Amino acid sequence: MNPNLKYVDYNNPQHAKDLVYLLDHYAQDEMGGASPLKENVKQNLSNELAKRSFAFSFIAYVNNKPAGLINCFEGFSTFACKPLINIHDLVVHSDFRGQGLSRALIQSVCEEGKKRGCCKITLEVLTGNTVAYQAYRRFGFKPYELKPENGSATFMEFYL
Repeated sequence: MNPNLKYVDYNNPQHAKDLVYLLDHYAQDEMGGASPLKENVKQNLSNELAKRSFAFSFIAYVNNKPAGLINCFEGFSTFACKPLINIHDLVVHSDFRGQGLSRALIQSVCEEGKKRGCCKITLEVLTGNTVAYQAYRRFGFKPYELKPENGSATFMEFYL
């Protein structure tokens, strides 16, 4: 199976529709919070992403159907003095799981990261999402640590 990967144009109405469709599918999944996206998010997400030069996404199409999505943001590593990419969302629609789409999407991000001169790619994953965790490990991701004796980093948040 060869998915058709498209770099998302946030101003393209079809890309915007497919992005929201896939992200909403993920949001309704247990690992995405089990709640649909709010209507204002559905209406405004693509326009807001378009305003951010550091945001980019890829959509995987299978037989012209939106099957997978990866949303990324460029950041900066002060330790390496180079840009980095954070994968913020990786979605594979439940109808298309097990077909290698996550690997294809991550590979497209790796290629984009090389073009941008990035030093690394980061992501967060729920420890209970064993399928995704194992997929990331197989790809080569590992928990972030500076020294093993100091432990690995923990993702934290604070709502405003």
